[in-house]
Amino acid sequence: GPSINHAGENPIVDVVKTKSERLLLNCFQFMVKDVNLITGLSFAWAHREGDWWEARSINTGQKGYIPSNYVAPADSIQAEEWYFGKMGRKDAERLLLVPGNQRGTFLVRESETTKGAYSLSIRDWDEMKGDNVKHYKIRKLDSGGYYITTRAQFDTLQKLVKHYTEHADGLCYRLTTVCPTVKPQTQGLAKDAWEIPRESLRLELKLGQGCFGEVWMGTWNGTTKVAIKTLKPGTMSPEAFLQEAQIMKKLRHDKLVPLYAVVSEEPIYIVTEYMGKGSLLDFLKEGEGKYLKLPQLVDMAAQIADGMAFIERMNYIHRDLRAANILVGDNLVCKIADFGLARLIEDNEYTARQGAKFPIKWTAPEAALYGRFTIKSDVWSFGILLTELVTKGRVPYPGMVNREVLEQVERGYRMPCPQGCPESLHEMMRLCWKKEPDERPTFEYIQSFLEDYFTATEPQYQPGDNL
Repeated sequence: GPSINHAGENPIVDVVKTKSERLLLNCFQFMVKDVNLITGLSFAWAHREGDWWEARSINTGQKGYIPSNYVAPADSIQAEEWYFGKMGRKDAERLLLVPGNQRGTFLVRESETTKGAYSLSIRDWDEMKGDNVKHYKIRKLDSGGYYITTRAQFDTLQKLVKHYTEHADGLCYRLTTVCPTVKPQTQGLAKDAWEIPRESLRLELKLGQGCFGEVWMGTWNGTTKVAIKTLKPGTMSPEAFLQEAQIMKKLRHDKLVPLYAVVSEEPIYIVTEYMGKGSLLDFLKEGEGKYLKLPQLVDMAAQIADGMAFIERMNYIHRDLRAANILVGDNLVCKIADFGLARLIEDNEYTARQGAKFPIKWTAPEAALYGRFTIKSDVWSFGILLTELVTKGRVPYPGMVNREVLEQVERGYRMPCPQGCPESLHEMMRLCWKKEPDERPTFEYIQSFLEDYFTATEPQYQPGDNL
């Protein structure tokens, strides 16, 4: 579709109320691909379906496509920049604790635990804990009002937020600034751009080289920064790949690297979101990761478990989970890459499972020996990935070669507790390495264990009624 462009000054915005079919563009000023959008514009919809909606600007009359996840109804809570919708407690803490945010930085989100309620999350500081986040439950009255404490009730969430920006009134701190947002992932590159011509990609900087191809930073259509994975011809069948890619593109979660597009003739190109800090393995060995302390490392592990718990819920299998296949962005954000690709590899050095190219040290024994790959073999690999995190990227089973590892592990050998690793974390690794796949924990369990690793003893919410 044509791009929506505005030359020169921002036109005066006519904010449209109540007409639910007219939506107000929510809180962003940005370039989406070749769609130039400005915050606060109103649109009427020509056609709403899928990830890209056809819209007409009420201001200028121009038509074009905009990503559906960038808009919200004009008169709804969704249009408030402090409202973050469906966001978990842990992700709220991650965003609020980004360096540079002041005390009193806040957001409102849906409560994970109480249906119909909301949570107010505030960045605070104290002598003992340093920077931390407090959560308050916002409850809803049957009459429609909202309150944190029963002595202060408000008709709308907007009024509640306004009240606490004026004075703390019992909260840990006055609400000062809205939490800066990470702009949402657009779903793909543009409407209908899925199988794309090779010419639309420019490979600019080689980021890495693996057994089966290379990873590049590049540009799509001259506008969009992307990562491009190129596969050596013969690595996998283009037909099998295209089929799998259809599944992969539907696996959308904020801890999985989104698949944007593919070039489906050999050499196959896989186009994904570009993650600025590269692979977790390089980040730990050569990047800023070298200097991280245990709390940050455990948080990164929790993010990976979050993404894997989604893969578990979707009944999918990763098959090649290790630090080299995790990508890192700003503020220690981790996303899982290359999920599902391993199954398609046709190289004999790999398919033999004992071959030189097979990641034996990460692989559960039943998968290495008999090809039994399940989500439980992914759990085993996750245990190995935990050792990579706490040792800053050391190769697992140091001093042992692949064949030795397979024999020893079959006999019951497990890696000892790495230096500087707490015993309770090593315990979790040992659970991941249970011989019987069914005795290994779920990713859902691992995620909650890691998210609460340092806070298990504290209440999750601040009590509202003694305010």
